Amino acid sequence: MRTPRRAGLMLALATIGFAVNFWAWALLSPLATTFQTALDLSPFQQALLVAVPVVVGSVGRIPVGALTDRYGGRIMFPLVSLVTIVPVLYLGLAGHDALTSLLVGGFFLGIGGTAFAIGVPFVNAWFPPERRGFAVGVFGVGMGGTAISALTTVRLVDAGSTATPFLITAGVLLAYAAISWLLLRDAPGRPVPTAPLARRLGAVLRLRVTWHASALYAVAFGGYVAFSVYLPAYLKTAYGLTQADAANRMAGFVLLAVVMRPVGGWLSDRFAASRVLAVSLGVVVLGAVVQAFTPGLAPVGTVAFLAMAAALGAGSGATFALVAQLAPANQVGAVTGVVGAAGGLGGFVPPLVMGAIYGQFQSYALGLVLLGVVALAALLLDILSVGRRRPAAA
Repeated sequence: MRTPRRAGLMLALATIGFAVNFWAWALLSPLATTFQTALDLSPFQQALLVAVPVVVGSVGRIPVGALTDRYGGRIMFPLVSLVTIVPVLYLGLAGHDALTSLLVGGFFLGIGGTAFAIGVPFVNAWFPPERRGFAVGVFGVGMGGTAISALTTVRLVDAGSTATPFLITAGVLLAYAAISWLLLRDAPGRPVPTAPLARRLGAVLRLRVTWHASALYAVAFGGYVAFSVYLPAYLKTAYGLTQADAANRMAGFVLLAVVMRPVGGWLSDRFAASRVLAVSLGVVVLGAVVQAFTPGLAPVGTVAFLAMAAALGAGSGATFALVAQLAPANQVGAVTGVVGAAGGLGGFVPPLVMGAIYGQFQSYALGLVLLGVVALAALLLDILSVGRRRPAAA
């Protein structure tokens, strides 16, 4: 029976699953500087190390989203959680002594990042269209799993060994897999697609909203992902912070973005999502330009980063509210799979670019200027194309 109370329970379980898998997905980022020192990695190799799980988790959302449409979150959440345990244990017990093994482990660690594509169609099915913006925004709070990793990974390594955070995360994944198998239920009357996967994807890719939302999410969520995985390295290199201090500041960035994601969805349910996106992208442009000059952290740099965190979080929430408003009701789940993949891919390129730019110029300024230019292009797309479109009929 689909009641508000039961829908709330399913939303809570899905959000926890998202957070737990994102926690695993982000395990390598806080340790990137440790591995750089121990293995004598170049800036580009360090960036590649944290970017590989991002790209795998992003591309993997397309097939995982399609499998979720077919088999439901009841099966897919525990399945993905169990599969993610394998690379987590490999990295913790055997795969952290060489760059090659770290990249192999990071590749399969990306499976944890596909949990987003499970939760969006799962949550959409439990809530009516007029509440999906807020509901998916609440589900998006699960991206705070990266903050859990940032706050705990280095401390657990210092208190125990390199294996400690990986073993604990594997245990949490196993516990969630068991709980979700027992308690998760797919929404009654959930439509199960019968058309072949290729035909369904083809239909989704012909929708203009798919491409517009993908471009916007690549900037909004991609910017969040890029900062969440690369910010510790940036702060340590640009400002000379300790690894623990840099990880703590990254956690603050992530937490603010997480809090602002449902706020962005809530605002989009009351105003046009395109307006929320326009304001968010404008703040990112301004913050990136300011930070390109590497101002002091107190207060200008801190304000710039926190403003961008709030804007990227709100913009991420507004993007999926936009999908709910503009996509045909029977294709919202499929569209979100493609859009989610684009967002993750948007987070893959910036760390590599920042690493390459710093390796060449010993400065991050050009990389931040490029972020501002990309955000400005997304702002123009939002104003000139998306803002003029009317919501699709339910």
